Amino acid sequence: MRALPDVVGGGARRLLAAGLVLAVMTALAGCAQFDSALGQQQAVVAFRDGTSLAQRLAVRSACAKPPAVVPQPLPSDLNAPYALQQVTYQTTHASDADVAILEKCLAKYPSVAGVTLQDSSDEGN
Repeated sequence: MRALPDVVGGGARRLLAAGLVLAVMTALAGCAQFDSALGQQQAVVAFRDGTSLAQRLAVRSACAKPPAVVPQPLPSDLNAPYALQQVTYQTTHASDADVAILEKCLAKYPSVAGVTLQDSSDEGN
């Protein structure tokens, strides 16, 4: 007896096709997450030696005025020796004007040693 190709083995093809569709969807979702990670921008503020935690916190709150400039959340343990060695502001959605306002604000504080603007493609250079 001869088996009809669409009757016998059709389930395996459907299962294979469903698996392929699932794999493609998973890959596309991974690409979207990767793309969103690549688009992240931030301003990292370094402080001079001897800057107190209170001064760092004051700078952090005072310069977070533009709506699209958001300081990263505070660490859970501010008593740790390296708590707030740097302050990082997320600037992914900030305009050039917003970043300029941030830089102008930071320049008012003698405790600020510098600001590094970077995006997720920077490799720490």
